Amino acid sequence: MKGLFVMPSVTTARRPASPAAARAAVAPRRRTPVLALAEARWAAAATAAFLLALPLQLTGAPAWSWGPLYAAAYVTGGWEPAWAGLRALREKTLDVDLLMIVAALGAASIGQVMDGALLIVIFATSGALEALATARTADSVRGLLGLAPETATLLGPDGSEKAVPTGELTVGETILVRPGERIGADGRVLDGASDVDQATITGEPLPVAKEAGDEVFAGTVNGTGALRVRVERDASDSVIARIVAMVEEASATKAPTQLFIEKVEQRYAVGIVVATLAVFAVPLAFGAELAPSLLRAMTFMIVASPCAVVLATMPPLLSAIANAGRHGVLVKSAVVMERLAQVDAVALDKTGTLTEGTPRVTEIRPLPGSGLGEDELLALSAAAEHPSEHPLARAVVAAARERRLALHGAECFSSAPGVGVTATVQGARITVGAPARTPAADTESLALAAELEEDGRTAVLVVRDGTPVGALGIADRPRPDAAATVAVLTSLTGTAPTLLTGDNPRAAARLAADIGIGDVRAGLLPQDKVTAVRELEAAGRRVLVVGDGVNDAPALAAAHTGVAMGRAGSDLALETADAVIVRDELTTVPRVIGLARAARRLVVQNLVIASVFITGLVVWDLAGHLPLPLGVLGHEGSTVLVGLNGLRLLRDAAWQRTAVDGSGA
Repeated sequence: MKGLFVMPSVTTARRPASPAAARAAVAPRRRTPVLALAEARWAAAATAAFLLALPLQLTGAPAWSWGPLYAAAYVTGGWEPAWAGLRALREKTLDVDLLMIVAALGAASIGQVMDGALLIVIFATSGALEALATARTADSVRGLLGLAPETATLLGPDGSEKAVPTGELTVGETILVRPGERIGADGRVLDGASDVDQATITGEPLPVAKEAGDEVFAGTVNGTGALRVRVERDASDSVIARIVAMVEEASATKAPTQLFIEKVEQRYAVGIVVATLAVFAVPLAFGAELAPSLLRAMTFMIVASPCAVVLATMPPLLSAIANAGRHGVLVKSAVVMERLAQVDAVALDKTGTLTEGTPRVTEIRPLPGSGLGEDELLALSAAAEHPSEHPLARAVVAAARERRLALHGAECFSSAPGVGVTATVQGARITVGAPARTPAADTESLALAAELEEDGRTAVLVVRDGTPVGALGIADRPRPDAAATVAVLTSLTGTAPTLLTGDNPRAAARLAADIGIGDVRAGLLPQDKVTAVRELEAAGRRVLVVGDGVNDAPALAAAHTGVAMGRAGSDLALETADAVIVRDELTTVPRVIGLARAARRLVVQNLVIASVFITGLVVWDLAGHLPLPLGVLGHEGSTVLVGLNGLRLLRDAAWQRTAVDGSGA
């Protein structure tokens, strides 16, 4: 294991030189095939050769049948780390992978061919998995550019229309965005009104009304109205492009992290090499024979090799990864599991993370004197909204269906983007829309709407035949387990989580009050979330960020550890995050932290056990005569012991013990 690999740089051109280049810049994401990676091909070859050789050796077949297969495993799986280790030597650095290759060759030289081959296969497979994770992350970042449309409709001075690649748009040009299209550039609305879904940028759960003078972003989805937009940013400077750049920068500058044992590997490796040479050379200098000296040196290298130490670290972490996976949390590497154990601050996204991500009717408020009850007001609103595809309309209709209300047919339906809908229901003209843009709104109805909005809800006013009759409050509901999760995270880290959201401050404050969060930072763009994370880390905190959207990806990459909600998470968030909650259960966040802390405790236990065995065997070999079989037995015994100790975290009981307070096994 080399620690955390960083994503290779993905270059975003200032401006594609041709339409073909522009199309390439926004091409849909293609996932790198596993076997397209050289590391994966070599690891597969080494594993295949090992699996063919092992049964032949165990069944007593002649050595000529399995010996060449083991040799193939050594060559295919070991040449890359060996070459990398030799290159490191040129930089005066002794790579522990090179030491493991030497140990494997040393094992083969004294007849332990299978043990050495197994070590080679493990190393090759680990390298292949890390290379695959790196490639998939880079694929996802490139694919983010596909959020922007390939072409946009450019309006000429004479009103003519022309489809042009979005990469060729220049600042000051005007584009036409029709209903349902993705906006092709960052800009400002010159004419028209519509609702724009900009959840990919801000994370807001509801479309935002846009009219002349409002800012719009490339890659966001236009609603039912047509917009004329003046381009204000070059394609390479759009918010989407900046998100790509921030993810790359955060991934590249994130402090490289090593497993605990890797922090001492360099010195340990140098010490073992020097000691092995001394054990071999010193007896020769005093007249000892070559063969016994070589055997003693190889015995020393075997008993002192870091196999038990490596296994002291990996089984607890890998067992914790497997246990978490069974319970719906994909932790991408042992390094990530160790990072999770170090977390002492948590920052949470709002929409789709702490909330369900779907707007719901939470308040039904008939006006006094309207003569309507809650069910009647909701039924009228739902009947008028039924033909609409707006998310607010779907929330109203869903609420009526939950109450099993009968919906009458709507006639003469019309919709005004950013305003609302109007329809005739049972002979009455019903309007449902934004209070501030409803001409019939009076002081009483506007006060009711303001009360709902002050409480963090989106208010829609209901008007019957020109007279306001009530208002509905619509909000994104908290997950049922949000408050409990926040409480456990507060207990684990010693401080309440921070809420980072692009939603409006009132909605954010209301949610925070409901679930027990005090530090609320609302109205944030992606770069603002990164700034907030870096402020926390500058104060010495190791921050865990939990999010789900494209707008969360830069913060996930910049944080000490990033966790993505899997069910509704964007591809970029899932690939950028260090761990993914596959089943969308928020309570698994503190549980996996508790499991990681339990793994860290077992790692310390195992290191003590391994150190005692290695020290004892080395002293025996140096001070007396350690028979090779006994040395191998002691070395392998310690390896098995620490391995079995680490496997304790595979049990369901280890996960269940995190249920109450996240403390782990």
